[in-house]
Amino acid sequence: MKVLVVDDNQMNLDLFCHMLSMLDDADPLPMGTAAEALAWCAYRTPDLVVVDYMMPGMDGLEFLRRFRLLPGKREVPVVMVTADTELKVRHEALRLSANDFLTKPVNSIEFNVRIGNLLALRRAQRQLAARADSLAEAVSKATAAVVAREHEAIHRLSRAAEFRDSDTGSHLQRMAAYARVIAAGLGLSVAECDLLAEAAPMHDIGKVGIPDAILLKQGALDPDERAVIQRHPQIGADILAGSESPLLQAGAVIAISHHERYDGGGYPHGLAGVAIPLFGRIVAVADVFDALTTARPYKPAWPLARALDYLRVEKGRHFDPLCVDALLAELPEVLAIRQSALPPQIGAGSPA
Repeated sequence: MKVLVVDDNQMNLDLFCHMLSMLDDADPLPMGTAAEALAWCAYRTPDLVVVDYMMPGMDGLEFLRRFRLLPGKREVPVVMVTADTELKVRHEALRLSANDFLTKPVNSIEFNVRIGNLLALRRAQRQLAARADSLAEAVSKATAAVVAREHEAIHRLSRAAEFRDSDTGSHLQRMAAYARVIAAGLGLSVAECDLLAEAAPMHDIGKVGIPDAILLKQGALDPDERAVIQRHPQIGADILAGSESPLLQAGAVIAISHHERYDGGGYPHGLAGVAIPLFGRIVAVADVFDALTTARPYKPAWPLARALDYLRVEKGRHFDPLCVDALLAELPEVLAIRQSALPPQIGAGSPA
């Protein structure tokens, strides 16, 4: 273990290093000035420091004060060497968090016992720190595994809802990626963008509660049928509500709000403007853009130019203008996502 010895007297340095050599696992490092020792400690951490109080220039107290300010040096044991009459010095050293004292002239037996005890303490301290790091890493891995399983389960449930609506999981992949692009363009943090991208695929999970006769109907819905299908945001929110998981909480917010319109004409609550949760406003743009630009059994894909014109026209009506602008500002990235996750076209129609 590395023991830093700081003393301006070469005879004392030689004596201390000789006594340290008698201890198992003690590797002495002599330094003739406090400034030299501090410079070494700026990039390395000793296991123990023995420092003389009376030194020219920077004394032992000033060295101790500066040493404790260096990163990672608060727990390193420090032994100060003082004269028997320097009681005030000892009190100040204690205030600066010295761990022990040696009195001049230093007795070799006392030196070896005190230093040996502090090195044993330091060794145990390092072992505990290593154990704590190991446990923290194990907990982190276990937590990551639990989160990964949670995300996988949610993704599979979300895909189940989409498959009932004659769609595939590629829609979820694309619209979640579009939502992330919009969120980043709005200045959301990386953590918020990640949460949104994970939660967005749950937007239509409430469709599991809609009868197949309505959900899979090929023709236009009558007013009663439309009223039924418009229940799916509330059903989805009810499914996801009450969880302590931030991911499920975000999913519940998106489920209940992604069919609201910026002008207040949406459902289920007719919210308008910023009263609509931001995640819901973002997903509304991402979801509709993907629905327009991909083919479904009941419609061909719209050409890209037509879909983009629709978004522009609906700014401030259906969509939050800032969300539309954020998508348009990153159009090359959006198109790359669309191309990489585009399924085979269904039915007739002109691809974008």
